Amino acid sequence: MGYNKIIVSEKGLTGKITLNRPDKRNSLDDEMIREIKEAISSYADNDKVKSILITGAGGNFCSGLFLEYLNKIQDFDVLQNKQDSENYKELLLAIYSCPKPTIAMVDGYALAGGCGIASACDLIVAADKAQFGYTEVKIGFIPAVVMVFLLKRVSETHAKDLLLTSKFITGTEAYQIGLVNYVVDQYMLEAFTDKLCDNLNSLPASSVKLTKEMFRHVTSMSFEAALQYAVDMNTLTRMTEDCKNGIKKFLTKK
Repeated sequence: MGYNKIIVSEKGLTGKITLNRPDKRNSLDDEMIREIKEAISSYADNDKVKSILITGAGGNFCSGLFLEYLNKIQDFDVLQNKQDSENYKELLLAIYSCPKPTIAMVDGYALAGGCGIASACDLIVAADKAQFGYTEVKIGFIPAVVMVFLLKRVSETHAKDLLLTSKFITGTEAYQIGLVNYVVDQYMLEAFTDKLCDNLNSLPASSVKLTKEMFRHVTSMSFEAALQYAVDMNTLTRMTEDCKNGIKKFLTKK
């Protein structure tokens, strides 16, 4: 499948999606949003891919909505605005709900909708001097869809500080508040992320998939319902070939 604004490639068992508008800091429009979603879906169905990496070309991750696209949506009616918001929501949901681990490798700017894409990933690896920020309120907009995913990563205290002030924080500061999982010096970013992907790729695919599925459901359940759901998932996992082979290998290990 050909793409105009992203590049897809494979490195070992990892499918890589590179946002490719470096002259525009990889800013988003409707076409790029659609292409990223299609690439996620394609890799989710690809048996040769065990993890999915999202990054940006030219030293930046993604700076949010493209300025010309922002100008375009000023003329949208209610239904067009709703559909446009739905499209972005479906992108973040596709990343978050993907049965395979999704990893954001962030260098440079990750702003507004771009920060939302990173937040929807399972893991974020950031360069120490990367810049994270939610700039929506500065232009009279609200960080509506991205807030849902941000609150899955950080406390309400930190979320309010980021969303209401529109301030930028570095990769190091993002790590300190729990927004990102790993922070490394910029020169180590790619090597560290490659190793992380290799480690994920070495794990049994079925147990990774079922664990991700549990994250989607447990937090919305009552305590008792979550425990019963866990029992059912435990039972299901024990019946998989990955689990049977893993136990056998563990028991026969010398």
